Amino acid sequence: MKVIGDFFGLTTHQTSFKQEVMAGVVGFFTIVYIIAVNALILSQSGMPFEGAVIATIMTCALGCFLMAFIGNAPIILVPGMGINAMFTYTLVQAMGFTWQEALGIVAMSGVLFIIVAFTRLSGILNAAIPQSLKDAITVGLGFFLLLIGLEKGGLVVQGENSLIAIGDFAEPAALATILTLLVAFILFVKNVPGHFLWTILFGTALSFLLGIQPSNASESVLSWDSLIWFELSFERWLEIPFWVGIFSLTMVLVFENIGLIHGHASFIKRPETYSPALKANALSAFSSGFLGTSPTVSTVESTAAMAAGGRTGLTSLTIGLLFLASTLFIPYMGYIPDHAVAPILMIIGILMIQHMRHMNMEDFTESIPAIMLIVMIPFTFSIADGIAIGFILYPFMKFIMGRAKEVSIPLYIIASLFLLYFVLHYLPL
Repeated sequence: MKVIGDFFGLTTHQTSFKQEVMAGVVGFFTIVYIIAVNALILSQSGMPFEGAVIATIMTCALGCFLMAFIGNAPIILVPGMGINAMFTYTLVQAMGFTWQEALGIVAMSGVLFIIVAFTRLSGILNAAIPQSLKDAITVGLGFFLLLIGLEKGGLVVQGENSLIAIGDFAEPAALATILTLLVAFILFVKNVPGHFLWTILFGTALSFLLGIQPSNASESVLSWDSLIWFELSFERWLEIPFWVGIFSLTMVLVFENIGLIHGHASFIKRPETYSPALKANALSAFSSGFLGTSPTVSTVESTAAMAAGGRTGLTSLTIGLLFLASTLFIPYMGYIPDHAVAPILMIIGILMIQHMRHMNMEDFTESIPAIMLIVMIPFTFSIADGIAIGFILYPFMKFIMGRAKEVSIPLYIIASLFLLYFVLHYLPL
């Protein structure tokens, strides 16, 4: 016990073994929903559901261990919401990559993230990209998740006379989504511990009562034979879309994690943890491609563990061990229906959309690129295209207003690369 205390500096950070472990338990039950949610989203890419479950668990455990021993911070690393949607709906469904090739993109973006985290590039990039575009990416991802949640829950469908129409609420799945969503809202606004986990359990129980067959129920026996480790492919690495996918994914990874880790370090008043935590995050994101899932991020749910008293990596270590223990429940994951997950996607989307309040809407050179980035992500069903449009418009708007000097050189380079991608990919030459 003393060795553990000395390693994590429990006395120095005014905490105890019991406090850290209890904080880890709280953090785990706050984030454990990610196993089912992430696996269900990844399975839409063609990835075997059972393989996605195991990959998610192992990635979460490894990420938390890396954060514990390298970052020594109570930060939870799991596959990011929004980024997993980018993996499935942008890289695979929109850009035409196989899930194996998408995993190759994850690994390569992890390499770039490592370069950024272990050099001065993190500071340079953070300063080069305007805050309005950073916030717009978060908001755009939020609308994307909200749309996916509405679609998975059957609340919106493809319209006959419009792109989207209201769903048939008489359908059992849509009715179950509405009931589960109401319960989810109640649990969330009342801040019930483990509210997302309770939401999943309620929605799953409802499927049995209403006779709804979950899409993955046929895969009721999940085994370790379903491993998809080291299935990544680099077959299309010479193609421009492959590098556009890498670049777009890296942009989201870097800016989301820089902001989250900085906020977490400030919350526990340990600014010295920022750099090692970012490095741990980068290594974890890199490993995600090899383990078979979308990359990890420093989750917002980490604040639950911190609020419970977590101050060191012992909290993250506890959460990682609990993720490993969750493998005992793998055979039951296939019974979780879409309507149990859809409300979680909607609520997380709503939380991300709230970042809009930080945006400068009075300056058109800031607001027009940001708004176009936001709306084009869900409207094109492509996070990469939405980001590209926003990053191209930003220097254009500054230039026509005679404020070109406000744009950094790195941003001009990024915008030029995105413009080149559009010219080569969409224009007939």
